[in-house]
Amino acid sequence: MADRRQVLRIGALAAGAPAVLGATGAPAQASPGGRSSLVIGHRGASGYRPEHTLASYELAARMGADYLEPDLVATKDHVLVARHEPEIGGTTDVASRPEFAARRRTVVLDGVSVTGWFTHDFTLAELKTLRATERIPQVRQHNTLYDGRFEVPTFEEILRLRERLSHELDREIGVYPETKHPTYFRGLGLELETPLVKALRGHRLDRRDAKVFVQSFEAGNLRALHDDHRLRVPLVFLTGATGGPFGDPRSYADYLTPSGLRQLARYAAAIGPDKGQIIPRRPDDTLGTPTRLVADAHAAGLKVMPYTFRAENQFLPADHRVGADPAGYGRAIDEQIAFLRTGIDGLFTDQADIGVLARQLAHVPA
Repeated sequence: MADRRQVLRIGALAAGAPAVLGATGAPAQASPGGRSSLVIGHRGASGYRPEHTLASYELAARMGADYLEPDLVATKDHVLVARHEPEIGGTTDVASRPEFAARRRTVVLDGVSVTGWFTHDFTLAELKTLRATERIPQVRQHNTLYDGRFEVPTFEEILRLRERLSHELDREIGVYPETKHPTYFRGLGLELETPLVKALRGHRLDRRDAKVFVQSFEAGNLRALHDDHRLRVPLVFLTGATGGPFGDPRSYADYLTPSGLRQLARYAAAIGPDKGQIIPRRPDDTLGTPTRLVADAHAAGLKVMPYTFRAENQFLPADHRVGADPAGYGRAIDEQIAFLRTGIDGLFTDQADIGVLARQLAHVPA
C-alpha cells in the first residue's frame, strides 16, 4: 500500500487531534434490553482527518471505534474504492490536475444532474495519482493540514488495515461498508455487489459471525444480497428524513411504519435512520422529544444505528451550541448521550473519541 508509511505515523499524531476526551478504546457497552451500543467511525475519523483515507480509518480505530465505515464506489476498471460519492472534485485534488481537465463532465446520478469528475472515468492507476483533500475546509480548517498527503484507498487496502489494527490493538475492528448508488453503477456495468462479496470472502468476512454490516439506501440490492445468499452478514437499510430509495415507489417513511419495519426484517437486520428520525428538532431547532422509531424497530427485531453525529455547532441542535462560531465545538457529548438513552444500538460519528466517551457517560449498565 502506498499509503502505509504515512498511515503508520497516524497513531503518533492521534494525540495532536483536537480530541476533548482521552478515549480509552473500550469495547461496546450493553444498552437497554441487552443490546450493544456501537461506535461507528463515519468515514473514519473524518472530524480530524480528510474522510475516507487510511489515515482517517486508523485514527478512528485508535480512538476506540468499534467499526470503520467506508462508502464504496467503482473505478473504470471495476475496483472498489472509498469515496462518499462517485464525484471526486470536492474530495481530491483532481481539479488542479491539468492532465484530467477533459474528464470533467455532467452525468445524471439517480435522477439529478451532477457536474464534476467521476471515479468510473478513471482507472485505479489513474485514481492513485490523485490525493485526498478536506471536503468541508470552511468547517474543518485543521483537516486542511493533511490535504495532498493521502491516497484514495481501495476496499482491499481498508480490509488489510482492519486486520493489522485488530492485531495491534488486540481487539477485532469491524467494517461497515455502504454500497453507494448501486442502481447507477449497475447501469454502467460496474455493479458493486460482486466485488464487495469477493473482497469480504477473501478475508473470511462473509460469515454470519463476522464483524461486518453491509448497508445501502436502496432496498433492492439488499433484498438481492439476502435472497441469493451471496452474503450471510447482517444487512442495514439506510433511510433519509425525506424522499425514498431511487426508483422505488415507496418512501422512507413507508418503510419505517410498524408494518414496513416488519417487512424489512425479512431481509435486513438493522436500520440506519437520519438521527432526526429518532429525536426530531423543534421549530426553534432545539432537540425535541424522541419518536417511537426505536421501540417499533426493536419490536420488529431490527437494530437501530442512526447517522451522523458531529461536534461542530452548525451540526448541533440550537440548545447544544456553544458560542457563535459555526465551526466551534458545542455540547456534542450531551447530544450523543441523549440519543444513546433512547436505546439505539449504535451511532455514526465523525469524532470517534466523542462517541466512546458519550457511551461511557450514558449510564448504560455494562
